[in-house]
Amino acid sequence: MRVQADLRPEDWTHWGQQTTFKTNAAELLAKALRPGQAIYCSPLTDPYQPAEAERCLMPDILRAIASGPSGVRFVIQTRGPMILRDLDLLTGLRVGFSVTTDRDDVRRIFEPHCAPIEERWRVIRTLRDSGVAVFVTLAPILPCDPEALVARALEETNGAVVADPFHVREVKKSGATTRHAAVEICRRYGWADWLDPEFQQSVLASMRRVADSAGRPFGNGPSGFAMLHSD
Repeated sequence: MRVQADLRPEDWTHWGQQTTFKTNAAELLAKALRPGQAIYCSPLTDPYQPAEAERCLMPDILRAIASGPSGVRFVIQTRGPMILRDLDLLTGLRVGFSVTTDRDDVRRIFEPHCAPIEERWRVIRTLRDSGVAVFVTLAPILPCDPEALVARALEETNGAVVADPFHVREVKKSGATTRHAAVEICRRYGWADWLDPEFQQSVLASMRRVADSAGRPFGNGPSGFAMLHSD
């Protein structure tokens, strides 16, 4: 982002307080689409963040997909209930909907501007009942009851469940990791275990056991998220 978005040095110290966008995104997409492409929208920036209510870019993007070549697998990754605004444009697409914890007190600390947990489950049910292929993505895994969280995900959907703990440098040797603000929250509230790689593996293992016992696919990390667009 520092290079591609032409940000100034002071800009990237205000993560979450501003956003950039392409007004011609749908036009660029229509020109770039090719048969059989797999497109993930998006691993870095929620397409249904608050600015989308004003800019309203996604409907034209979805129309470009609908009128484009055949075989394009388009996955929308979001935690925003605003996606229901475009429900009639989601036919044939896939949605990964993020639920990070089963505790709304934890959600209010880490994600104060995001939808409450029960509202997210309501959106997931609405998508599912409307025939949209919706997957629950438990990422990043915030302090929770891991087995209860994955059990709820299995109850609310009929596809794969994907999970991912906080990214810590001990495991993720390159690229972006969990931001300092989240690390400080964990330390302040006594949740430092959730940053420990060994503890994270135990959480993933307990989630996998629940999914395996239900006969449902469960994945984590890049290979897990690849399940969202695999056949």
